[in-house]
Amino acid sequence: AARIIQNMDPTADPCKDFYQYACGGWLNRHVIPETSSRYSIFDILRDELEIILKGVLETSDQGDREAFQKAKILYKSCMNESLIEQRDSLPLLEALRMVGDWPVASADWNKTKEANWSMEEKLSIMNSRFNKRVLIDMFVWNDDRDSSRHIIYIDQPSLGMPSRDYYFNGGNYQRVREAYLQFMITIAKMIREDKNMSKDDSFVQEEMAKVMELETEIAN
Repeated sequence: AARIIQNMDPTADPCKDFYQYACGGWLNRHVIPETSSRYSIFDILRDELEIILKGVLETSDQGDREAFQKAKILYKSCMNESLIEQRDSLPLLEALRMVGDWPVASADWNKTKEANWSMEEKLSIMNSRFNKRVLIDMFVWNDDRDSSRHIIYIDQPSLGMPSRDYYFNGGNYQRVREAYLQFMITIAKMIREDKNMSKDDSFVQEEMAKVMELETEIAN
């Protein structure tokens, strides 16, 4: 109760400016950080929790249960920046190889290199190994008709951008859309360079424009 009162501004007239009356105390005592678009009690709790988690993850893992050990291993792998820099793009190139490569970064992608290539298999690998849903989303959850059992759900996946508005609307949406396309082009060029492929900017732009067109059709 004291915290709620502290975050209010009882000097304001609620009939004239209810927002100032309800939140004026909070506004006077908090500034939205430059790295955030919002700042609430939940953001403060999240920051405090991250500090606590950092301390837990950096403790010795002797005697920990398996789940805690996995969490600490994952944390250490993310913090080992020197090894990340040393490996460079190798993890990404390996991931592309596992799912059948990428046409824009392959010299002979149209040639049949895998006689038994299966889209269903590649989609399952993307889901199970990389937690990435492409074209369709599949997951196991409680059955709405019988909560005592679990069933497989099939749904539409998320889009490359946050919502379909980004693919069709103008203004800021269009600027994000143009930046998104340029980002894809940049990544494709980097991968081609890492694979020692010839520089072909026009080809890359044409291929990424096709990707953007496909995503737009899916969003529609």
